Amino acid sequence: MSAYDMHCHLGFADNAVELARSFVQQGVGALSATVEPAEYVRMRELLAEEAAVRVGVGLHPWWLSDGRCDKSDVEACLELVREERFIAEVGLDLGKRCVSSHDIQLSAFERICAVAGEVGGKVLSLHAVNAAQEVLDVLERTGCLAPVAGGAPACACILHWYSGSSDQLQRAVRLGCFFSINPRMLQTKRGREYARILPADRLLLETDLPPSEGGAFGLGEIPRVLAQTLDALEVLRGESVASRIVATSRRLLTA
Repeated sequence: MSAYDMHCHLGFADNAVELARSFVQQGVGALSATVEPAEYVRMRELLAEEAAVRVGVGLHPWWLSDGRCDKSDVEACLELVREERFIAEVGLDLGKRCVSSHDIQLSAFERICAVAGEVGGKVLSLHAVNAAQEVLDVLERTGCLAPVAGGAPACACILHWYSGSSDQLQRAVRLGCFFSINPRMLQTKRGREYARILPADRLLLETDLPPSEGGAFGLGEIPRVLAQTLDALEVLRGESVASRIVATSRRLLTA
């Protein structure tokens, strides 16, 4: 593969299988996040034969916050997390629309991370809006970021579309986290600075596409966005990082 989308939502598209098959032709690999356990099970079956795509077990904080996911979904997610390697998308959102559900979100996220940390070897794509410190606290507390043989963390933890403080960014780097960069991150002064200074071996690309549920999605859109993001990132950093990003992504998705 010549490019990897480390956080997309193929389950939002009516033509998910066609998209996944087009990735092979276009040299693209992907980690497709889900928002609830039922979606994960559906997408796992739908894309079982599509070699370019890995599907992640998800329990999105928005779905917990507005009640679309409940205690039964948390329990279903925990069962899946124990067995599956890829966990995406989970985390915390303490923005205005979701902060009132903090305790519900935290309880679910902590339980998910406790299972992941206990089992080890997981790849997690993490949502952390106004919650970087608390997300990192949970990852440390549950052992997901505890060093194992060779000094690497027990789990590969990817901060998807990071928007926290500079201090927490440096903490995440010290703890061994990865960072997936998308175009919207590069539209902000803070996001561009973070993308410029992050270690090259922690960089990943993502699209977070499709942006919403329903309808078909263009077959060339994700490869186009990945290429544009890479170009902008390399201009920003003044160096070529394509081969390192590909190598890191391939290692996370195939190891």
